[in-house]
Amino acid sequence: MSTLPRLGTSLNIFLTNTATRNRQHRQAIFITVEYMAGAEHLDVLIVGAGLSGIGAAYRLQTRCPDRTYAILESRDALGGTWDLFRYPGVRSDSDMFTLGFPFHPWKAAKAIADGPAILSYLQETASLYGIDKHIRYGQRVASASWSSADAVWTVETAGASYTCSFLYVCSGYYDYDSGYVVDFPGQSEFTGRIVHPQHWPDDLDYTGQRVVVVGSGATAVTLVPAMAGAAAHVTMLQRSPSYVASRPARDALSDRLRAVLPERLAHRVIRGKNVVASTAIYSAFRRWPAHAAWLLNSTVAKQLPESIPVDPHFTPRYKPWDQRLCLVPDADLFKALHDGSASVVTDEIDRFTPTGVRLRSGRELDADLIVTATGLRMVALGNIALTVDGRSVQPHETFVYKGMMLSGVPNLAWCIGYTNNSWTLRSDLTSQYVTRILNHLATTGTRICTPEIDPAEYNAPPRPVVDLTSGYIRRAAAILPRQGTQGPWRLRQNYPRDLVSLRFRPVDDGALHFS
Repeated sequence: MSTLPRLGTSLNIFLTNTATRNRQHRQAIFITVEYMAGAEHLDVLIVGAGLSGIGAAYRLQTRCPDRTYAILESRDALGGTWDLFRYPGVRSDSDMFTLGFPFHPWKAAKAIADGPAILSYLQETASLYGIDKHIRYGQRVASASWSSADAVWTVETAGASYTCSFLYVCSGYYDYDSGYVVDFPGQSEFTGRIVHPQHWPDDLDYTGQRVVVVGSGATAVTLVPAMAGAAAHVTMLQRSPSYVASRPARDALSDRLRAVLPERLAHRVIRGKNVVASTAIYSAFRRWPAHAAWLLNSTVAKQLPESIPVDPHFTPRYKPWDQRLCLVPDADLFKALHDGSASVVTDEIDRFTPTGVRLRSGRELDADLIVTATGLRMVALGNIALTVDGRSVQPHETFVYKGMMLSGVPNLAWCIGYTNNSWTLRSDLTSQYVTRILNHLATTGTRICTPEIDPAEYNAPPRPVVDLTSGYIRRAAAILPRQGTQGPWRLRQNYPRDLVSLRFRPVDDGALHFS
């Protein structure tokens, strides 16, 4: 038994199974005794009850069934992104066979699903596996402090305190409180309504109105065709275009496979097929960017009406996959452009006017409603104030180990997904690796795991963990953790390589130190 810790921590008693004393790896049994008055102790605390948090809980309760856990969710409902965003047409930009969980197959017909369907799927998953019983709602984590002497995190929310042996942050990297807002000149003069997609009002009726959607990213590409059916006209106003790719919302081959194969086998085959296809396309686009740009532009040109030239409206100034591709399911954006219910304008905003928007070219766009789809704000680790043994941790000064742990920060993981593939492919690998770490701690009788980076890596040019040129990423570069140049410190956007590294290679790899 360890010596009695100071008041304010939990007492951890380690018992070694006598039947395994002579084995190479001993099985440690962890018994946690509540000792801190007013604080609940759990083996693992998961922050966030969205896609990542629900997946993490499943992996934890199936692979580490002896560990206690809870999910702290700041909102009053589960679902994360899919509960937060309520704007018209909100949907996935990845197929649901890879965005969905591998342990709970997606059964709906559409591979590119809308937000309400995805939220229903998450609610179903949480209920089916009893994960919803572990969620504590209204618990926004403000700070977390680590004590090496006691090997525990003390986690503070607005209304409660917790201690845990391992902290797993699954809240993604978007700011749920506010999106990126541009203060356009003359905004106060506009007599209509201005709305940001992240805060879509329930009472907003745009039927018969002239709408201007400011933006060119995934949100704008989704909003324009979704609103075009009811609005008098929708204009997508962009300063610079994005690469756009169209694909069917339903996967015909997947439908045929599901018709003849057992459900779980069909899901595995479809998931594997989609992973191989998306990985191959990404690799080819990065290797031959000029050919990729030609292919994307020529494909879009065939789907546009003659009145809308592909250049400048759909010819970006960057290489494919320097930023994310925008998905257009069933060519809905191009259909709206063809029937005249929507249009696209490529120009810069001079100022808002009482009746709309004046452009740098001198042209004016009349509007009753302006939707500022100007992007999102990124945060590191849910804006949680971290300290380790009294020392404040600044995420941008740390390096990311295997895309999930921070250099010099013990017993903490951060779950993020891919930018070039479905989020869940990466987040599920991360959760499985976290359970491997927890089981390694138990097997070896150790309590602390800390990534330690070679000081030489600090001399490398700084690269944020999310390495794209998108505006929202450039704006957050100064706050995001960094990635290194090689080994476990480099975050590769490659699922097959990560699958081998995170599922099969030893946990004790020299960079992760156990004590």
